[in-house]
Amino acid sequence: MLRRQPWLLAILLAPAIASYTLVFVLPLLWLLRMSFNEALGAGSFRPAFTFENYLRFLTDPYYLQITVNSVTLSLWVTVFTLILTYPIALFLFRVDSSWKNLFLVVTISPLLVSAVVRTYGWIVILGDRGLVNSALLELGLINIPLRLVNNEVGVLIGLTQILMPYMALALIAGFGRLDPDLEKAAMSLGARPWVAFLRVTLPLSLPGVALGCLLTFALCISSFVTPKLLGGGRVFLVATEIYDQALQLLNWPFAASMSILLLMVFGLALVLYSRLIRRFDWE
Repeated sequence: MLRRQPWLLAILLAPAIASYTLVFVLPLLWLLRMSFNEALGAGSFRPAFTFENYLRFLTDPYYLQITVNSVTLSLWVTVFTLILTYPIALFLFRVDSSWKNLFLVVTISPLLVSAVVRTYGWIVILGDRGLVNSALLELGLINIPLRLVNNEVGVLIGLTQILMPYMALALIAGFGRLDPDLEKAAMSLGARPWVAFLRVTLPLSLPGVALGCLLTFALCISSFVTPKLLGGGRVFLVATEIYDQALQLLNWPFAASMSILLLMVFGLALVLYSRLIRRFDWE
């Protein structure tokens, strides 16, 4: 019906297209235009069309290093988040009881708490006098407190826990191709449980894994609050540098160019995800 009446389809899509254009496309175009302006210092800039901001970012070893650090940290967070969340998501997908909804609510309940609050909670837990170090000292396993905050270790732990609910939701949404009967059939033919998992369950769940990894990577590489607080100003990432350039140094053109380059990283991740999905469909 909608194909026969394209005007009806246009009317139905108009509110969504208008909202998308207003809150995403126009700000993105403004950001792109800002990235080509020339910064004059003290928060002022001159309208221009120069690639100086991009060249500065791509030729300065410091900014290249923080880009590598951001991508590396995001990949590690994605890996640890996947390892910790996959069993939980698989359990939630398979469980067939009246408790399923309760388990799902408990899994995503951390989303009801601000990331700032959860980050401060991790500062208390991982600090020199926090729960972890206090327990290890009482047990005599260490003599001096471990450095678990104000470094990349604390940021890794905090981001992994904060992003686990997102990974769980993405995995559950992507488990649509899973059929429990296939695993049962494999075991009925003599396959051991771990063989059935590796040969049947895991391959069928790969689209969900790819979706969860894409979402986690995108949220991690753009995260600002947790690296800023748990890193203690000693962990330098692209997102924290954008904040410093925009709100502390007031260099809006350079901050805009860094934001556009970060969006390009998102685009590369999305292209990789699309290719993986097509490959899974072919198989």
